[in-house]
Amino acid sequence: MRILRGVAESQAACREAARRGSVGCVPTMGALHAGHLSLVARARAENDTVVVTLFVNPLQFDESADFARYPRTEEADARLLLGAGCDLLLVLRQEEMYPPGFATRIDQASLTGVLEGAARPGHFAGVLTVVAKLLAITQPARAYFGRKDFQQTVLVRRLVADLNLPLQVVVCDTLRDKDGLALSSRNVFLSPADRARGLSLAAALAAAEDAFEKGQRDSAALVAVLQSVLSAGLDGAPDYAAVVDPDDLSPRAVARPGDVAVVAARVGPVRLIDNHVLGGRIGPIAPKP
Repeated sequence: MRILRGVAESQAACREAARRGSVGCVPTMGALHAGHLSLVARARAENDTVVVTLFVNPLQFDESADFARYPRTEEADARLLLGAGCDLLLVLRQEEMYPPGFATRIDQASLTGVLEGAARPGHFAGVLTVVAKLLAITQPARAYFGRKDFQQTVLVRRLVADLNLPLQVVVCDTLRDKDGLALSSRNVFLSPADRARGLSLAAALAAAEDAFEKGQRDSAALVAVLQSVLSAGLDGAPDYAAVVDPDDLSPRAVARPGDVAVVAARVGPVRLIDNHVLGGRIGPIAPKP
């Protein structure tokens, strides 16, 4: 595995890899866990060269304190990637990614003003801007993202389609711990009590799926199920609970298989998000609070 730190040398290495065969890119902010490694494994199975980017993107943080405390574990990440089959690890630097005078932002007003975007103004402009830059640097045939960040996957697919970028966006299933909590780099900040409360998100999604399997199709009723379980398990109200179209994030009146139940809540010092595609299996299923 080669570790590259400059944008120019990273671009050159990725261009050379693309001449030899297909390139699969896994963009990350580091603090890697099994969920990230599952993306690397998928990329390894489908491409000749696997590129992983490691860059904690300041543009997508709405709180400077959150940016400062985000886990930075480069050495441990590199060891994990070496064993996972990564070929090129790009450890990019802020001063090169956003040099003096950098002024460009990418936004999608109709998709970024809802759900996570409503709770975190400007967040997705930062996400889309860095993703566009990473795709330009790596020039992959395929880019891999986890479904846990569902809204992000919708926006990235829209970005690639709108800009006619010659690559496939591959969205991989959410990985969960044995108790049902979706894997996240921020889970390390949860106390045992906070983690127990955080299980309410997966429990709410499991309850909504159970109602859907039993024939409930009224989205308002499904949202009521989500909110009931969340309210019972959390200290306060969730940030949101909704059933949305998987392509444009619009709220559904009548739920269909493939629609997505989405939830978010602040638990202790951490803001947790989760989602589930209705009509599919969610597992492991967290116990109800």
